[in-house]
Amino acid sequence: MEHSLPLDTLLDALAGPGWCVLPQAFAPDQVAALRATCLERHQDGQFHPAGVGAKTPSLRSEIRGDHIRWIEQADPDPAVQTYLAAMDDLRQGVNQAFYLGLHELEAHFAVYPQGSGYKRHLDRFRDDDRRTLTAIVYLNQDWADDDGGMLHFWPDPAGTGEAITIPPRGGTLVTFLSDRFWHEVAPARRQRLALTGWFKRR
Repeated sequence: MEHSLPLDTLLDALAGPGWCVLPQAFAPDQVAALRATCLERHQDGQFHPAGVGAKTPSLRSEIRGDHIRWIEQADPDPAVQTYLAAMDDLRQGVNQAFYLGLHELEAHFAVYPQGSGYKRHLDRFRDDDRRTLTAIVYLNQDWADDDGGMLHFWPDPAGTGEAITIPPRGGTLVTFLSDRFWHEVAPARRQRLALTGWFKRR
């Protein structure tokens, strides 16, 4: 299973507004394989509730309600390896274009139970500025607008003005500069799946 991202489109967007939404960036068979891996590991009890904060994360269900499972670079799953290869292509393309010095990717599967969300936030921690670029791949099948779970995204770096609404449809890739854009996950009416990664500087 091979995959190549539309890097030119991504790089043009990152050079301009600093964010990009690409529907169907990942093919349906790739999304289905990643979704199957995510759900299998979730059913096996490999996930844990996500915390808030960097050094000593605390469980704050009123802020975020997702359950996560971190991904290792040596993960033997073929679908995960295809994803990691695509992300490394993105990392190299961004470094060549913008000299950001992206060194590593940390990523996890995220499962949002029905009714859970994630309050408005930035992806860079106050006491750790290594997270530089966020990349979210949605794994949901046949997602409808009335399923909820929308990503609310504020294009204005000041976090003011109107938010845009991004449906978490399977295959969609959302990328943005981690320290610049406020966003939140609205509660969903069904289980919601995502694969979220952050490219970090040294």
